[in-house]
Amino acid sequence: MTATRDVLVVAERVRGRLIAPVFELLTLGRALLAHNGGRLHVALAGDGVQQDARELIARGADRVYVADDPALAEYQPDLWLPVLEKIARLAPSAAILVPHTHVGTDLAPRLAFRLGAAVATGCVDMAYDENRLRATRTCYGGNAHEAVVFKTDSMVATVRAGLFEPAVSDPNRTGELISAAVDFAALTRTTTVTSRERSQSDAVRLEDAKVVIAGGRGLACAEGFELLQQLARELNGAVGASRVPCDIGWCPHSMQIGLTGKTVAPALYVAVGISGAGHHMAGCARARTIVAINTDPDAAIYQDAHLGIVADYRLVIPALIESIRRLRAAAGRG
Repeated sequence: MTATRDVLVVAERVRGRLIAPVFELLTLGRALLAHNGGRLHVALAGDGVQQDARELIARGADRVYVADDPALAEYQPDLWLPVLEKIARLAPSAAILVPHTHVGTDLAPRLAFRLGAAVATGCVDMAYDENRLRATRTCYGGNAHEAVVFKTDSMVATVRAGLFEPAVSDPNRTGELISAAVDFAALTRTTTVTSRERSQSDAVRLEDAKVVIAGGRGLACAEGFELLQQLARELNGAVGASRVPCDIGWCPHSMQIGLTGKTVAPALYVAVGISGAGHHMAGCARARTIVAINTDPDAAIYQDAHLGIVADYRLVIPALIESIRRLRAAAGRG
């Protein structure tokens, strides 16, 4: 790939909508371009994406390369990879930024291999170190950060969510829409999707929730998450988990928050029965307010929490739910 200062953002959609981390990557892309110029490109694949393409331009994209096809409605590596490779070659970029999601972490190494580029996953920051891009990411279970630079002209990086302010929309911005259609009939397919099952989820996505109630090993049983669900419903929030409850089957891995799970940045994060290990805190450290509920007064979580309750959650959570309902009822009467 030709050396360039341009930045390419890979847009991801869930249930027909752009996910919030894409707008954060537009902010990061603009910050990188401020170092010494260039253009901000976006690769957009999916079905019925024209409105999203216009929104991306309003939020800072100079060019949006659009692959609009029903076959791209759901992520399939055999189809998405050639599309994104084509776009990356049409828009050579120093940095290709990908959301750090299940899709992004599967896609980024594949794309880097096709392009002969370097790859860094789980990045928490990117900046120029003299004339080379430097990526910062967590290591040692989230207890330290490492900074890495690369010898290649281009790099692919997955970037964790909640680290940058979403790009603001300006309806007066103008940009280019460029078709990036691919002849899927000519592709060699190595996999075939026979069926899809979407797991049951709350109305509020974990990554987008303003309130997150997360449970850990201290819940002692899977039924504990039912109590957390009740509190989350009262607060219009979502329920998450540390790694252990997911590993032992109390809840699905889609709920996992942490270094090997999802990154969240809600206004309120309630950690219930969570010890506060570094690999978990790496996924929630940017929460505006962290409330810890734990029976162990020496739990590490209290070092990061803004408020702490040393008590059995089976007593605290029902009391919180009842108090919220009383306050809501009183407000309704007022």
